[in-house]
Amino acid sequence: MKLIAATDQNWAIGRKGKLLVSIPEDMKYFRDTTTDHVVVMGRKTLESFPGGKPLPNRVNIVLTANPAYQAKGAVIVHSLDELAKELEKYDTDDIFVIGGEKIYRQLYQQCDTAYITKIDYAYEADAYFPNLDKDEEWEFVGESEEQTYFDLTYTFCTYRHK
Repeated sequence: MKLIAATDQNWAIGRKGKLLVSIPEDMKYFRDTTTDHVVVMGRKTLESFPGGKPLPNRVNIVLTANPAYQAKGAVIVHSLDELAKELEKYDTDDIFVIGGEKIYRQLYQQCDTAYITKIDYAYEADAYFPNLDKDEEWEFVGESEEQTYFDLTYTFCTYRHK
């Protein structure tokens, strides 16, 4: 299982239910990386998508504690055990955890690879990703050349779970 996220300098990922910034190349990277795969997310992440609809050309699995929650086109699970059972149907290399904060914190130690877009800026935020640079179980294994979007610089980084 893998995960994918965009973080700022402080490992922040969002504010008030939205991404910190929308960078077209990062969106393309996310789309190219996750298309034709399985994406695992929380209810708030699903609801943050356009129209609150699942992402096209992917199996969308939503983990929510709400037993009545339904979303057309998505597989809904209500516990980590139920999620684990659902994920048994897929090759673990085809599964991407895509957020939000609570889902990342519950699942990141079960992932083997993290694709992190690191944005060289500190935003005001209320949602954070675990700091992999300070987690001894994770190692930084590489990054792209520096990218720019207007006045922002960012890199596509890869981490591996030891």
